[in-house]
Amino acid sequence: MTNRFLLVPVAAALSLTFLGVATTPAMARDAKVCATAPTQLRSAAATAQADAQRKVLVNVALGEKLCAEGADFEAGKKFSIAAKALGTDMASLTSAAPTAQ
Repeated sequence: MTNRFLLVPVAAALSLTFLGVATTPAMARDAKVCATAPTQLRSAAATAQADAQRKVLVNVALGEKLCAEGADFEAGKKFSIAAKALGTDMASLTSAAPTAQ
């Protein structure tokens, strides 16, 4: 009986720890998206057709406003929509861009 009272809280604490570790990179990625995605999308939109370029610029502007308000996850969605309007995805845009270290 005593083992059950000790095991349940320990198991719950370990589960929450693993959950916290698993979600941290996603939150870090969202902050990075707000810093890099707008310029990458604008430079990619420069060679796009007028209709696609308009969609990209509108979604990038909305994403920047969401970043300013702290809604990084929602901004990432807008940036993803903008990338899809260009016929690509955010992963290929971020991997193609050089990183300054």
